[in-house]
Amino acid sequence: MKKAIIAMSGGVDSSVAAYLMKNKGFECIGATMKLFDNDDININNEKSCCSLDGVEDARSVANKLGIPYYVFNFKADFNEKVIKNFIQTYENGGTPNPCIECNRNLKFKKLMDKMKELEFDYVVTGHYASVEEKDGRFLLKRGADSNKDQSYVLYSLTQEQLSHIIFPLGDYNKSKIREIAEQQGFLNAHKKESQDICFVPDGDYVSFIKGYTNKEYPKGNFIDIEKNVIGQHQGIINYTVGQRKGLGVAFGEPRYVCSVNPENNTVTLGKNEDLFSTELIAKDINLISVDKINGEMRVKAKVRYKHTEQPATVIQLDEDTIKVVFDEPQRAITKGQAVVLYDGDYVVGGGTII
Repeated sequence: MKKAIIAMSGGVDSSVAAYLMKNKGFECIGATMKLFDNDDININNEKSCCSLDGVEDARSVANKLGIPYYVFNFKADFNEKVIKNFIQTYENGGTPNPCIECNRNLKFKKLMDKMKELEFDYVVTGHYASVEEKDGRFLLKRGADSNKDQSYVLYSLTQEQLSHIIFPLGDYNKSKIREIAEQQGFLNAHKKESQDICFVPDGDYVSFIKGYTNKEYPKGNFIDIEKNVIGQHQGIINYTVGQRKGLGVAFGEPRYVCSVNPENNTVTLGKNEDLFSTELIAKDINLISVDKINGEMRVKAKVRYKHTEQPATVIQLDEDTIKVVFDEPQRAITKGQAVVLYDGDYVVGGGTII
């Protein structure tokens, strides 16, 4: 009998994933990753994914399914690999995606290490995506529910990892998952989904960074596209490319953040049309459907999670870097975000925009 560790957050998706795997005859254990204590990050919110509330919901489902349940302490790794990366990216003028880093370094690194230690076969999560094997290669396929597809945040998965991962929700839509949970009597069948970063549940990432680092970020100059000083900003961590609201200065016409320069402590503002560009460079790449991109490859590319993928040509510059050229200019391509490449429903790979 194959054995699977089910990553259980206390939400409905991972709960139904556990149910589906047990139904398929797998020997299952449920596991919640303890990533932080609320006190550690200065929040008081019992509804965050690492709260007692989430743990108890996951435990309740595991008990209902009759599977063992454990909580693994990965707080030190989460702090080092996710929270510090999040802060450093903002300090360096970028906009991070902590879910990608959590998947890369926690769910499919630390949890997979635990899988091997326990001599299990698979790690299972409630992501809306699928893994397929074709001609000896493991492929990552987008989820059937286009509104829930999470393949974008999974682009960093390696062939070795994909060979030990199952995403049982890949062929389902969200309404069906809730229906299954309700039929099974899971207490979280209609639990509200969080759209927030788990360690910044109120969305105020600036206050989080200041509270965590105990630092004040110096004011500096707003400049225009011609580098003329046009105002004063409140510290570069307050701004991200494409931002219009919350600039704190009135200009008589809409102005948008076009770039953030930590070296000069400047924030460049421009018009909406100044946000469009056709090219990007990405580093720290991971390729899934191919070992290497030879010459020019036609793809569709997403530059943020909610971005609709757009036709583009990708060129691999070296082992760790790609250049993506879009057919049409794209708005607010942002340093620190991921570009993810698709060939139809399959992920070619991706990297971090620089």
